[in-house]
Amino acid sequence: MDSGEYVTFNQLIKALGFKGYTYKIKSWIKNRKFPVKYKKVNGCSFRVVSLDDFWKWAKKNKSFLDFSKLEENALGKEPKWLKQQRKIAELQNIKYRTTPWSKEEDERLKVALKRYKYTWRELSQMFKRTEGAIQRRVLDLGIKERPLPTNNHIKWTDEEHKLLHDMLKKGYTYELMAEQINRSVTAIRGKVYNIYGTKNLDNARRVIKREESRVG
Repeated sequence: MDSGEYVTFNQLIKALGFKGYTYKIKSWIKNRKFPVKYKKVNGCSFRVVSLDDFWKWAKKNKSFLDFSKLEENALGKEPKWLKQQRKIAELQNIKYRTTPWSKEEDERLKVALKRYKYTWRELSQMFKRTEGAIQRRVLDLGIKERPLPTNNHIKWTDEEHKLLHDMLKKGYTYELMAEQINRSVTAIRGKVYNIYGTKNLDNARRVIKREESRVG
C-alpha cells in the first residue's frame, strides 16, 4: 500500500490534520464526490485515492479544506496554488480561535450582549472568533439577547466589488474578505449570492471560471 501513486483515505485524512474518519466518509465521499477508489490487498479492501485526483478535487474545494496543518510536500509534489491557499488558512487560524469556549469567554459574551451596543462583526473582532462561531455559541448557551443589527443596505462601490472578486478568486474565506472590505460576513455572503447565485465559495469560483472562459 505504501508504493505507487495512491494513498489510503485514512492516511490522507491524517496528513491534512483532520480527525474523525467515519464522518469524512459521508461529508467528503457522499456529499462532495471525493474521488475515492477501492483496492484489495491480501483479501482486504482499502479506500485509496490517487494524489493527482486528490489535488484536482482539492482545487475545487478550497474553502472546505484547511491546508495550514499539511506539512509542505507531505503528499509529494504540490500544485502551485497551494502555497497561496496555505497562507490564507494560516492567516485565518491566526486571526480566529477555534479552541473550545472558556467559562470566562461565555460570561464576557453574556455581558457584551446585555449592553446591546455591539454588532456580530464587532463581537467577532472582540472575541477573535468567527461570526458564525459566536452565533452558534449564543444559541448553545440559550442567550436571548442579540447584537445590534448591521446596516447591509449601504451601496457597494466599484472598488469593493473588484476587491470581493479578486479575493474570492484567490480562495479567501468569508471572514477574511469581510475584514478587508469592512463589511459583515452576512453582507459579504449576501453579495456573493446576489452576484453568483450561490453562497458556497467554491461554487462561486466555478461560476467566475466559466464566465472568464466564455470571455476568453
